[in-house]
Amino acid sequence: MSRLVVVSNRVGLSRDVGGGAVGGLSAAITAALRQNQGVWFGWSGETTPQYTGQLSLDRIGDVTVAKVDLEPQDVEDYYNGYANNTLWPLFHNRLDLTNFSRAYAAGYARVNQRFAEALQALIAPGDTLWIHDYHLIPLAAELRKLGCTNRIGFFLHIPWPARQLFTTLPSHEKLVAQLFDYDLVGFHTAEWLSAFTGYLRNEKGLEVGDDGVVEAFGRTTRLGVFPIGIHTADFASENASEASIDAQKRTEKSLAGRQMIIGVDRLDYSKGIEERFLAYEQYLQDHSEAREKVFMLQIATLSRDAVEAYQDMRNRLDAIAGRINGHYGTLDWVPLRYVNSGYRQDELAGIYRAARAALITPLRDGMNLVAKEYVAAQDPADPGVLILSRFAGAAAQMKAALIVNPYDRDEMAEAIHRALTMDLTERMLRWRELKAGLDAENLDHWWQGFLEALADRPKPCPRMVRVGGTAP
Repeated sequence: MSRLVVVSNRVGLSRDVGGGAVGGLSAAITAALRQNQGVWFGWSGETTPQYTGQLSLDRIGDVTVAKVDLEPQDVEDYYNGYANNTLWPLFHNRLDLTNFSRAYAAGYARVNQRFAEALQALIAPGDTLWIHDYHLIPLAAELRKLGCTNRIGFFLHIPWPARQLFTTLPSHEKLVAQLFDYDLVGFHTAEWLSAFTGYLRNEKGLEVGDDGVVEAFGRTTRLGVFPIGIHTADFASENASEASIDAQKRTEKSLAGRQMIIGVDRLDYSKGIEERFLAYEQYLQDHSEAREKVFMLQIATLSRDAVEAYQDMRNRLDAIAGRINGHYGTLDWVPLRYVNSGYRQDELAGIYRAARAALITPLRDGMNLVAKEYVAAQDPADPGVLILSRFAGAAAQMKAALIVNPYDRDEMAEAIHRALTMDLTERMLRWRELKAGLDAENLDHWWQGFLEALADRPKPCPRMVRVGGTAP
């Protein structure tokens, strides 16, 4: 029987959390692996003075976990460097923060080659490989060089940039060519797919068939849209859990009769947290009657502290939060509660239910599952209101939210006012439409749809297995 082999930068399944998966995406991948006698491969998160390629194998439930250590220089060049100092900012429209470094590019290529060599020992002829995200774009090309003829799919969890931005990347054509070593390339939204096909059309003169099939660089791949969802059924049990109920009660007690606006993000410049703070400040300025009757809770878990841009952003947010609280705060009212601690999913469900509005306003986001989690956690009899950036991938599906431009401070401030003054009938109508969409396109729908498309790939031309060199 064929197996599913999932490859990601890090493995989201660990004995440290009771053999469970961390986060909704990891839970979905774990479900797919368990149904397909799977293997999950990735970087261990640990470093070794000299790279050996030695695999650490573990069996967690029905899933085999395989990890490999990297050298410190690998982490610096591949992860902190090319992945998060080059591709991440570029793909999120931050050319000003993009570092084009040959050392970073070399480290990215080196680690993908090392991953392919380590992975080769795990792959059986009938296995299906599913590679995840921007860290590993060249991995299929490296596997093909080693003679791998397995079906290989790739899913990009972040946006694809506009052609004018992407072409600033040195060797941009090589990166695109490497995607053609996959049998299926998936995107969250039609917009991100359109950006990719726009590059093919304008730079290579290529057109994509109605079935998503395109030929280039002597190879054929299929392109598709697979919007990721969440396990809405899980929130029913999480909402009823002791931890969730306790978190809701504690949060409601802290409200002291006030309304709460919630924001939950990883601390990243793509999330629009700075613009969100400024819009909330504008709301307090425009609506003096709301002061002391509302507060905003922003949970922003720390990430990528080794990257200078993240350090600078954290300093700016601290300063803005301090200014807002210093100017508007009173003896018993803190208008903006800003914390960098993380919370478990069941605890967040309780906090979400206590919030009258969620302010999810990324400047650019592949999907944004927090928006979906907030909706799923609501009390159907008294739901909160989702305020969502038009630049989040989720906006294409969640049209019943209050859709805003995160760069427009006044529009954001007015959306906050509208959400906090919206009557129950409208809140319930909007929530029902949003919840129906979540149920229809849930997490199982995402991974099952992708794997079915990968298994059903067309073969308009023979697979070319390259023994060496680069794509023409």
